[in-house]
Amino acid sequence: MQSSFIIIAILVVVAIAVFSIYNGIIKEHNAVQRGWADVLTQERQRGRIMPELDRVLQQHQDYEKELLPKITALRQGINALQDNNIDTQLQNKVDQASQALIKGIHVAVEAYPELRASESFAKFMYEVTEQEDNVGAAVRIFNQNVANFNAYIQSFPNNLVNRFFNKKQAIEIFTDSKAQAEFEYKPKF
Repeated sequence: MQSSFIIIAILVVVAIAVFSIYNGIIKEHNAVQRGWADVLTQERQRGRIMPELDRVLQQHQDYEKELLPKITALRQGINALQDNNIDTQLQNKVDQASQALIKGIHVAVEAYPELRASESFAKFMYEVTEQEDNVGAAVRIFNQNVANFNAYIQSFPNNLVNRFFNKKQAIEIFTDSKAQAEFEYKPKF
């Protein structure tokens, strides 16, 4: 009688262990899937933001390309007026040019609060870096989840439960062949 209780107790402990390992494999596999979905989400976000940032930056550049020659011409006109020669036609042209320039700047300020493209470039580069960092972080999390999953299904006794019940295969970590080409060192695993 006692030996049957011991055998039943051992079977119950083994069954609990198998269920626990089985569920752990499922949990680790789901973490890998969630990690990859995060990578795709960050990549999609970067894909949506980058063209919009590029468009806005191009608008700033185009505006400054148009504005600089106008300001230069206005300065030259003002300098020509300061030569103590009274030229009413030149005075009229300078006045018209300055009024047009001021009107254009006023409209541009309403449309673009920042007129200096260098600040826009800095903000653009910050956003690019931020998006790249987000994608990189998502890839690192994914690779960590893959490493955890692979270790979980390959360790004993988890490998036995996986072989008979879950039948999950090890997953390859994310690699970048372009980045790998930059290194002469290749680890031997």
